[in-house]
Amino acid sequence: MSKKYFGTDGIRGAINSKNINGDMFFKFGLASGIYFKSQKKRKQTAIIAKDTRLSGYTLEPALVSGLTSAGMHVYTLGPLPTNGLAMLTKTMKANLGIMITASHNPHYDNGLKLFGPDGMKLSDKIEQKIENLIDKKIVLNLSSPEKLGRVKRLESGTNDYIKILKKNFIKEFNLRGLRIVIDCANGAGYKAGPELLKSLGAKVISIGVNPNGLNINNNCGSTYPNKIKYAVKKYKAHLGISLDGDADRIIMCDEMGNIIDGDQIIAALATRWKNKKMLKGGVVGTLMSNYGLEKFFRSKKIKFIRANVGDRYVKEKMKKNNFNLGGEQSGHIILGKFATTGDGLLVALEALFAIRKGRKASDFFNKFKKIPQILKNIQVKDKGIIKNYEVKKSIKIAEKLMNGQGRILVRQSGTESKIRVMGESENIKLLKKCINIISKKIK
Repeated sequence: MSKKYFGTDGIRGAINSKNINGDMFFKFGLASGIYFKSQKKRKQTAIIAKDTRLSGYTLEPALVSGLTSAGMHVYTLGPLPTNGLAMLTKTMKANLGIMITASHNPHYDNGLKLFGPDGMKLSDKIEQKIENLIDKKIVLNLSSPEKLGRVKRLESGTNDYIKILKKNFIKEFNLRGLRIVIDCANGAGYKAGPELLKSLGAKVISIGVNPNGLNINNNCGSTYPNKIKYAVKKYKAHLGISLDGDADRIIMCDEMGNIIDGDQIIAALATRWKNKKMLKGGVVGTLMSNYGLEKFFRSKKIKFIRANVGDRYVKEKMKKNNFNLGGEQSGHIILGKFATTGDGLLVALEALFAIRKGRKASDFFNKFKKIPQILKNIQVKDKGIIKNYEVKKSIKIAEKLMNGQGRILVRQSGTESKIRVMGESENIKLLKKCINIISKKIK
């Protein structure tokens, strides 16, 4: 049964649209509270964090109202990276954690990411059960006056998160002598990112740390890596770190100004972990992972399997195969040894730990030669157009033209009203032709 509200990464859309408004967030809060309260495993508590979107001030009170109406006690944390919320959900022994964010999307979008008591994103099965509760009559789920939940603001979220991150490394770990540029996308990591690096002794140049509610991801962050590239060159930094709006993605830049995407980061970490005998099982990528990464892992005798796009699906496949490393080209990277979901700052620390003794970032990264890849994101009114006969016909024509010289992948975005058309091939001319055939038909 297909889901009505949840996509590949929670719920997301334009603010004050059909699903992203105060009325619906009250219902999401009420339904989530009713479901988790019924589990009776913990102390009927929910914690909420958010990114820096102006709309968060509209949606958070509605969500809190729904949860407390279900009888859940609520702690609000304010702006905090998504994995910080996941980690604190687990350490505070809460029933659920809710992140109010639209990740890398523009400011006019917002949404939810839900985490269970284990710090894991909810399964499709649980999301379906919550959806069923959303559509029931509200009055049947409201708590009696004496059983309403209470609300408390916690100001220690950022410090608690930083402490958890640092505990994953030896006490002597420091970044003294390193000059690091960090772009926080005017998002959820704008406090935690610079504070973490400074606490370890790094010289930090911070950009994207002046959120005004409307500038999140605006020409900054992981979706605009050129900003970090120019900053690294300007300040002669040893490394650049670029986060997205909720800081669960990371794109990096070495001291020479080379952009390091998720695939290259995964290749570097997997190589290091294998050499240190820390790699468990192998690596999970996605359908979007560059074929060059797959070839590299084959040459290094590292197992590599692909999951559907979305870090939740990566994590599910990691768990199923007992792997401890996985991620996406976009920079969602899960270090299963330390975390349950993507965390840009945690990945940055792991890379910095490897180069802390004078090793150059350019030496640590750039492990493989990427197969030329083209990705077109086409805005559409109805993502169902992917099932259109003419569109499917154009895909078959492109695949026939490719004839074993590469691969084509056409899929619906799980978080935006877009169709993503991706192709890979050493034959650039053929690759462009195939991508254009499909793109023109969709448009």
